[in-house]
Amino acid sequence: MLTSLRAGRGEHVGQDVTQSGRAFTMGRRLFGLLVAVLLLALTVFASLALGSRDIALPVVVEALVDRDPAVNDHVVIWELRLPRTVIGLLAGLALGLSGGLMQGLTRNPIADPGLLGINAGASLAVVAAITWLGIGTTAGYIWFAFGGATLAALLVYGIGSMGGDGATPVKLAIAGSALTAVLTSLITLVLLTNLQTLERYRFWQVGSLVGRDLDTARTVLLFIVVGTVMALVSGRVLNALSLGDDVAHGLGQHVVRDRAVIMTATVLLCGSATALTGPIVFVGLVVPHAARWVTGPDYRWILAYGAVLGAALLVAADVLGRLVAPPGEVEAGLVVAFLGAPVLIALVRRSRLASV
Repeated sequence: MLTSLRAGRGEHVGQDVTQSGRAFTMGRRLFGLLVAVLLLALTVFASLALGSRDIALPVVVEALVDRDPAVNDHVVIWELRLPRTVIGLLAGLALGLSGGLMQGLTRNPIADPGLLGINAGASLAVVAAITWLGIGTTAGYIWFAFGGATLAALLVYGIGSMGGDGATPVKLAIAGSALTAVLTSLITLVLLTNLQTLERYRFWQVGSLVGRDLDTARTVLLFIVVGTVMALVSGRVLNALSLGDDVAHGLGQHVVRDRAVIMTATVLLCGSATALTGPIVFVGLVVPHAARWVTGPDYRWILAYGAVLGAALLVAADVLGRLVAPPGEVEAGLVVAFLGAPVLIALVRRSRLASV
């Protein structure tokens, strides 16, 4: 990562070179990003065109450009497939970005939305809403999941900030892991004593895009937009922080303030995604590594790729889930786990988990 220091200073960087000697040129990164955008467009069209009901491609195009509410195929596309596609795009974008932010913030290559207690906090809040408030709909879970994720992240950051050296990556990771263990134990305790709660919670917990409408997406859209903007402008800061606190200070970064901003963006993105779909794993873990294999260690590019690849992965997983077990479906969260594990193993074998 020979040019990351210059990247942290904001100088133009045309090429990064890793210790293995592989060059990451501007042309390689732009070409890769173009391929990722085309892949995303293909998955979006597949999500609108494929499903348990066979709809001819000309009918799909006709439904998109000239909707007729009297045609059943048009209704299926607009009322069922379009909402779950939008949900998948938003949640995947948020998870892909938040994974890159967390790996940069904690300097931990295996960081994902579960590391800082965000998934566990959202899950506990949903369990509490089901058990003691009788909430039973996905729309009803959203604010509880978002609130639980926010409180958990604030608690982790508060604990991780204790001591003279503030919120270091190691302290944040330890505090997140400890809080996740505690909250998971509480969730298990409640579920073991309340079978009705377990019955409702398990459908939310597996991570599905089914049953969410566009109103659900509108509820968290503002949080995702704000979190995305904050994330995309944090790439240069993450480049500086990846060099260590002392170097970051020397480059003029306010480390405590910068970590707080990145943490806020992470909470907005993770909380929104978890509220939309439930706790989906592997997207936030595998997408930054896939991006890093093409872009190198520059977080400005990793985050841009993460937004596109995260959305493409989650939408593609949802499409595959519809096709593998007709007439039923496999939830997107389960498909992502099947897809993500071998991809991550392949990336590790090729890159040996490149330095974050």
